[in-house]
Amino acid sequence: MNGKTWHNAYEEARSAGDAVADKIASFVGSWIFVYIHIVFFGVWILLPIEPFPYGLLTMIVSLEAIMLSTLIMMAQNRQAMRDRHQAEADYRTDLQAKSEIEELQVRLARIEDEKLGRILEILEEK
Repeated sequence: MNGKTWHNAYEEARSAGDAVADKIASFVGSWIFVYIHIVFFGVWILLPIEPFPYGLLTMIVSLEAIMLSTLIMMAQNRQAMRDRHQAEADYRTDLQAKSEIEELQVRLARIEDEKLGRILEILEEK
């Protein structure tokens, strides 16, 4: 990956729309979003913007729910893809580490055999 982490490569590969959807999904999951809606609903209800049963407010909230649920699902799909990329990178790292450990074990066994052979030579000389 040319010195880049898998996460950096993933971030760079995202489209502009994906980045916007991720930011929106992140904002929707914040307390600021909740506070904004509390204030908005409070103003809508306390000021006579429309009479009860608030048909326009219901439509606005329904459309918002449709859009936000779609954007959140898109962000979750990308998160799942990101997790798969991370798992694949971890797997490749694990395979490489396993190979290096096996190589080190072979080298250590060879060194031990050489030492044992040298010790036996020294003992036979005496």
